[in-house]
Amino acid sequence: MIVIAVLLALIALVWIGLQIKPAPFSQFAQTTTKLETVPLSSSLPAPVERFYRKIYGDKIPVITSAVITGRATLRIAGIQLSARFRFIHVAGHDYRHYIEATLFGVPIFKVNERYVDGISKAETPGGIQEGSHTNQAANLGLWSETIWFPSVFLTDPRVKWLALDDASAILVVPFEKTFEHFVVRFDPETNLVNSLESMRYQSETSAKKILWLNQTLEYRDVGGYAVNALASVTWMDVGTPWAVFTV
Repeated sequence: MIVIAVLLALIALVWIGLQIKPAPFSQFAQTTTKLETVPLSSSLPAPVERFYRKIYGDKIPVITSAVITGRATLRIAGIQLSARFRFIHVAGHDYRHYIEATLFGVPIFKVNERYVDGISKAETPGGIQEGSHTNQAANLGLWSETIWFPSVFLTDPRVKWLALDDASAILVVPFEKTFEHFVVRFDPETNLVNSLESMRYQSETSAKKILWLNQTLEYRDVGGYAVNALASVTWMDVGTPWAVFTV
């Protein structure tokens, strides 16, 4: 009985530790300068134009870099961990990901990932991921995270929007010497993006791509613009989010 009581107490203690959120990373010191703007194109698919008018009006900011900081929950091996993250982007080209998963607010493992000049290297507790499948996955990660500063989808000449229907569109993004595609779905009431869907390799050893869903769950005002402040990421062979990010 004593052994069972101790085990139950340990389980309860770990459960409590998992509920404690880490302190956020320190505020990024550099402030945003006044942004150059360009006119909103009049030749966009209807739901795309409505989306951009909703968040930017008729003047689209030209964003060349971004720092995204926040906290997250990560489901690893069935256990939900609290985490904090900082993502740094050279818009449309490179990124750096840094994530700390925590217990009692203390880091217990880290993810250090970069995608630079089309080459990805991810250092995780499970080892290092790199190679052609990792590069494809990282490129889709780069473009899916651009929904945090979506003016880049208009100002980067390599990106194209294609009409699909009144509540969705195809987003075409560059990858190496070819292109990848997202199906972007919009909320018909708010005109904001609901989700981005793509086919992505889950790991370097994956035999085939899996449908990958990025959902935008909540928008908040940041600097006068509506920004996706709560987002989830789901591998559709599982069907439930493995990560939820709060900016």
